[in-house]
Amino acid sequence: MRLKDMESDEFGPVGALRSPDPALPRWVTSDNAEAAVGALYQAHALPLIRLAYITLGDRASAEDVVQDAFCGLFKRWEHLAESGKALPYVRTSVLNGCRSVLRHRAVLRRRVTHQVDAESAEAVMLSSEERSQLMNAVQRLPTRQREALVLRFYLDLPDDEIARVMGVRPSTVRSTMHRALDGLGRILKEAV
Repeated sequence: MRLKDMESDEFGPVGALRSPDPALPRWVTSDNAEAAVGALYQAHALPLIRLAYITLGDRASAEDVVQDAFCGLFKRWEHLAESGKALPYVRTSVLNGCRSVLRHRAVLRRRVTHQVDAESAEAVMLSSEERSQLMNAVQRLPTRQREALVLRFYLDLPDDEIARVMGVRPSTVRSTMHRALDGLGRILKEAV
């Protein structure tokens, strides 16, 4: 039985409701990892999903954490000293997975709080028009100058790397950049 093939209800796998006995069946041996992990999943997935849900407050993340814990158990089944240690292993994995998700969320929240406030609609419109004018001006430049500008200002490459990419010397890159910026200035002044 594959873990992803199990039926699910609102709170998790339906199979978890069919096996009230928390112990592994006698026919499950360490040689039969797939059956052992499947039986353990049927017996304990629903309570573990509930545990993860309470910790995370998000059903999808809770199901993912439990699924990852059982996949980890399956990969490491042969390393377990005895099958009786499988459930504590999975519980620990679920808790560690929840901690990882919470840490990741905390990092995302910190990033969001440090973002700059959104620009006004007028500023966005002006920058959109300016961007359009700049792109039109760049398109009017000769190909080599356009390439140099893109490599410098879009990819942020140094002169030596730009020279390697374009197949020219670094001094040629510098002079090409100079001509490109002068040309852009003239084209943009004409547009105004």
